[in-house]
Amino acid sequence: MSCRLSLSTVVPAGLAVDHQEFADGVLILTVSARASSAACPSCDRLSHRVHSRYHRRVADLPLGGRAVHLRLVTRRFRCDERACRRRIFAERFGTSVLERARRTDRMEGIVHHLGLALGGRPGAAFAARLMLPVSNDTLLRVVRRRARARAEPLCVIGIDDWAFRRNHRYGTIICDLERRRVVNLLPDREIATVAAWLVAHPGIRVVSRDRGGGYGEAAARSLPEAIQVADRWHLMENASGAFLEAVSKSMKPIRAALGATMIDPKLLTCAEHLQYEGYLRREETNAIVAELSANGVSIKEIVRRTGRSRKLVCLIVRGQRTDMFRTRQGSLDPHLPFLDAQWEVGCRNGAELWRRLRALGFAGSTRVVSEWATRRRRSERMTSTQLHKPPSTRTIARLMTLKRDHLTKAETLTVAAIEQGAPALAEARTLVDRFQSIVRRKAEADLAPWLQDAGSSLIASFARGITRDFAAVRAAVTETWSNGQTEGHVNRLKLVKRQMYGRAKLDLLEARLIGAP
Repeated sequence: MSCRLSLSTVVPAGLAVDHQEFADGVLILTVSARASSAACPSCDRLSHRVHSRYHRRVADLPLGGRAVHLRLVTRRFRCDERACRRRIFAERFGTSVLERARRTDRMEGIVHHLGLALGGRPGAAFAARLMLPVSNDTLLRVVRRRARARAEPLCVIGIDDWAFRRNHRYGTIICDLERRRVVNLLPDREIATVAAWLVAHPGIRVVSRDRGGGYGEAAARSLPEAIQVADRWHLMENASGAFLEAVSKSMKPIRAALGATMIDPKLLTCAEHLQYEGYLRREETNAIVAELSANGVSIKEIVRRTGRSRKLVCLIVRGQRTDMFRTRQGSLDPHLPFLDAQWEVGCRNGAELWRRLRALGFAGSTRVVSEWATRRRRSERMTSTQLHKPPSTRTIARLMTLKRDHLTKAETLTVAAIEQGAPALAEARTLVDRFQSIVRRKAEADLAPWLQDAGSSLIASFARGITRDFAAVRAAVTETWSNGQTEGHVNRLKLVKRQMYGRAKLDLLEARLIGAP
């Protein structure tokens, strides 16, 4: 069944199409209002007396891949109200086409959203592809004109700083945490500026902030009854930073401890305890078998006396069972003496070494031998200083804060040696773990005992900072609010600022952030 589409159904509501024409690829529609009367904008009296007519040119949304312009026939009416000072007025078209507008309201909305999302030049380029010819200046003017300040009462806010130019100039962003919206941008982060804004909003009951800057002082000065909440992410990050500083202070005993070979079993985890107990049992078996072998007892007799397998007894007699944690034997291990001998006589090519091993019955691939040659070549280039160089501060901090299950055998031994040689650092690591656990579990009752224990440790300065801001930290543990979404809005602000190459003024940044849905 065929269906004919009337152009009157695609123009804004309240308008009727009188004529249509094409000119230079543009669809021009002559439209007029359907109503026979209009109300005076001054006295609201209806008038039926038409004085004259004129044409307005208004852009509308494209149709069928063609730009659309409306030739809007606008009537002038006479006002018959004697008390009204306006004798002649032009008819209004409601919200479809606003007074003196050059675009329909629905096209204005599209232009506004393009400006919010893309800014000036990118928005203008994309609008041209959508058959919405607007300039970059027009996009920015529309964004500024349609910007509206939030009128909802504020109760819970998040406040943070952001950089106009890093290390030079900073501003302040304020967010409504309940509605998850940006409320305002302030030109700086001075205490007086923030305090003045807070004074103008006395209904605020909760202020979420980080622990740096003067936001705490500004909130205490302007809203003494408001609850201040420290940002939980910054608390966790500050605790990690305090432990990194403790590692830096302990590098001297760490360097001395990394030369130790004895491991304190008390510093091992449960899984490592099981491995360590197995190691002690293996060492006991090794000692018995080695003693029998030293007394001239044959391998067969040793197997009979101890009840161990012949393979195990052979490994012990040959000295190949002394590692604390078991490792898989590689396919090259039986051939390492031959490879070392060939390396010493000058054969350094991996493929040639593989061919000589093949002649001796080696069944592995050439890649295995080539990788061994590469490792051997690199080890010879390393100096003794490089071989004995201790890990960096950050590496040690990372190793000590990772779970033991995620560490290799060498890293586990390194951490255990450090914990034995620097017990104060191990205590600091335990305190940091306790603090982060308090924040995660929201265990307010454990906060005061933790401060007492941390007061004499390597992270005492961090504990003193927590004590000075104790009310905000306690609120961070007990309250549900945090500054995470404020940090997200800061990231969005940075994206918008960089889209405009850092040239946007504060009012345009605010309009794009607040105007976005």
